[in-house]
Amino acid sequence: MRRPFLAFTAVAATALTAIPDRSQAQQGPVVQLDDVVVEGQAAGRNGTEGARGVVGNDGYVAKTTRTATKTDSPVIEVPATINTVTQKQLDERRPQNLTEALAYTPGARTGAYGFDPRFDSFTIRGVDITYTGVFRDGLRQFNSPSGLFRLEPYGLDSVSILKGPASSLYGASASVGVIDLVSKRPTEYWLREVGVETGSFNRKQATFDVSGPANDGGTVLWRLTGLARDADTNMPGVPDNRVFLAPAVTFKPSEDTKLTVLGEFMNSRTGGSMFHENIYVPYTLKDGTITYETAGATKKRLYNARYNDFTQTQGRLGYEFEHRFNEIVSVHQNLRWSGLSTDEKFAGTTYAGRVKEEMFATSADTYLKTRLKTGPVEHTILTGFDLGYSTYDSSIGYNFAAVANPDMPDPTRQRQTMVGAYVQDEMKLGGWRLLLGGRHDWLSSTYRVPGTDAEKQTKGATTGRAGLSYVTGFGLTPFVSYGTSFNANPGTVLNGGVAAPTRGEQAEAGLKYALPGTNTLLTASTFWLKQTDGIVYTVVDSVNQQTQLDFRSRGFELEANTSWKNGTSLLASYAYTDTRILKLSPDTNGNEVNSVPKHSFSVWGAYDAPVEPFKGLGIGAGLRYTGASFGDDYNRAVIRNKPVSFVDARLSYDFGALNPQYKGLTGQINAQNLLDRVEQVCSSGYCYYNQGRKITASLRYRW
Repeated sequence: MRRPFLAFTAVAATALTAIPDRSQAQQGPVVQLDDVVVEGQAAGRNGTEGARGVVGNDGYVAKTTRTATKTDSPVIEVPATINTVTQKQLDERRPQNLTEALAYTPGARTGAYGFDPRFDSFTIRGVDITYTGVFRDGLRQFNSPSGLFRLEPYGLDSVSILKGPASSLYGASASVGVIDLVSKRPTEYWLREVGVETGSFNRKQATFDVSGPANDGGTVLWRLTGLARDADTNMPGVPDNRVFLAPAVTFKPSEDTKLTVLGEFMNSRTGGSMFHENIYVPYTLKDGTITYETAGATKKRLYNARYNDFTQTQGRLGYEFEHRFNEIVSVHQNLRWSGLSTDEKFAGTTYAGRVKEEMFATSADTYLKTRLKTGPVEHTILTGFDLGYSTYDSSIGYNFAAVANPDMPDPTRQRQTMVGAYVQDEMKLGGWRLLLGGRHDWLSSTYRVPGTDAEKQTKGATTGRAGLSYVTGFGLTPFVSYGTSFNANPGTVLNGGVAAPTRGEQAEAGLKYALPGTNTLLTASTFWLKQTDGIVYTVVDSVNQQTQLDFRSRGFELEANTSWKNGTSLLASYAYTDTRILKLSPDTNGNEVNSVPKHSFSVWGAYDAPVEPFKGLGIGAGLRYTGASFGDDYNRAVIRNKPVSFVDARLSYDFGALNPQYKGLTGQINAQNLLDRVEQVCSSGYCYYNQGRKITASLRYRW
């Protein structure tokens, strides 16, 4: 593990006036959403307060975020689109993975590869960010080609989605933005929760979440969150088993210093393959070459349940440190080590395959935050360095003689080192908010195939971001922004050699409206983005392989979030996404990117009765609509995905409303795909089927 960098800022005293480090220090007219009213101990889903990503929220409505700027900025003031899956949304919908958690996010395409419990896979605004856009507590979550860190939603406080390039702040990341997974943290009060769950496919699950002060002075806080699950799925021989444990400790020796240590261990087991038979037909390319492409999937399953296993063990350990030297300057450092090991076994009738990978990574980010004034302009300046180092070994073996363990070759290996230096300035003048940021990254990558010389790649990139917004006195905030991105990719591409870094740019304009007198936030935005050397997947000889393309995406998004005092909450969104391939092959240039629908919308509404005679009763329902799209980049009509919609529902009851002695006991039933629609979906030239209806029933007790 390398020692993380530490950044320092020297500021000339002339012409500069220091201002106190207050996150809400403002000038001019500012509209804020309603204050959060907290009754009892737990606020929201798990009582986490002051979490790193979403610092404050009220029901469905996020108020402040650190994901956008690494400072506690009000969501309505940031010149960028920010979508948030809050504690209350997680509590009501009970997603089982990251894909399900993002299902109601505008512009998010989930389920493109059908039912596949091995990975969390999705696109945002047409960009696949499965590998490059997921962050955990502000630090990039590194992955290897067949090893992706899985998410356990029970260990989350919230999910914050920042739209638009953020490389100037976060370094290597997707051109469309970042998804920041915010972990549960220790609370200053006692929080005790245990739960059990059962449901479809022989599901059996137990959970616990305990937190509170470790001493009388409250200078040491702790939390321990855990889950154990034994379950099948709708596909025979494909389990969904998991053990998850996440400890956390916070040390607060003074009001100016805080250190939080975050850890995780998870072991999961599912199937190595769950795919269906595809029918192939000849297709003539423009140069006259005949290739065979899929024409759709049958219901016949291809996998052999006798040799079908995917086990993954992952862990992470890190810390978040902050120290305020005075009311002007503070230092912040986040560091995390993470590692995973995967073993995937899959087979057909006469063959067997096995993939084993090990991946380890270290991420560190250190920055100074300085608050000062130049005349009437207030500045919040970040200056920092960060480091990312990842390494993985990958072995793939096949046995075509029998369904048995194949011999494993020596592993291929890749090492990547990324170092970045950045500066960001948030400026305030009256109602104006100006955000400027710049960064330079240095990348060094080495890829080695056994028996060959190592392939080396050394790249550097400068990225930036600029945004302007104006906060009016009546709740309306227009904004514009522009940013560029740079991202290093793991693995190789079809033509051999290390995958080239992906570069991107995006321009965006929009409006945010905090409806006066209500806890409601409306957002509308339009965007244009272009990406070069982006990673996509193509099925070649029945193997899903990486290739790279240039494409552009443009469209607009609408979102409404509201939570009223009468117990009603509503989340609604619509997205229009138009993609075009700019460079891939003569047969695809000018086509739409596969499996990206032009139209999608979703709505989720809930009501928790606050008064008799239905006090304690909670209901909720949602509709997810995904429009038509092509199943491959050739845009063949034979595998065009038809429009599809899914219905979800929730029913809960707080038994404390029935009798005070049952206070803290809550029962809940959730249904995903309530109407049991099982449809074919095609992506990257291969076709799958989605999961059918899934119902879970849970009982939780808090005291």
